[in-house]
Amino acid sequence: MRSMLVIAIVVAGLGVALGAFGAHGLKRRVPEEAVKIYHTGVQYQLTHALAMILVASLVPRWISETSGMWVDLLFLLGVILFSGSLYALTLGWLKGRWGLITPVGGLFFLAGWTLLAVRAL
Repeated sequence: MRSMLVIAIVVAGLGVALGAFGAHGLKRRVPEEAVKIYHTGVQYQLTHALAMILVASLVPRWISETSGMWVDLLFLLGVILFSGSLYALTLGWLKGRWGLITPVGGLFFLAGWTLLAVRAL
């Protein structure tokens, strides 16, 4: 679980850096609506990085290490697909149907939260 904790901390740090870029460097490059989309990605990344840290802290008190790893993996995939696709869309790196990646990332978030709830019971 230690490796997942380290990954979660890196994801959180990257979220702060990406948020700073969005607040200071992005506004001159893209329309205001795109900046809002970008910030949604940052918000979800930071929220789920903190959730990953929390899950790593709950093991083994509330849930098994295996369950914790799966929850954190689902959250990490959600960050990559959901937040990553919003960043890429904002910067013009994804076009057309590639925007459909975003809801898939959201499904990974939901799967992680569902698994966490089931395992916490």
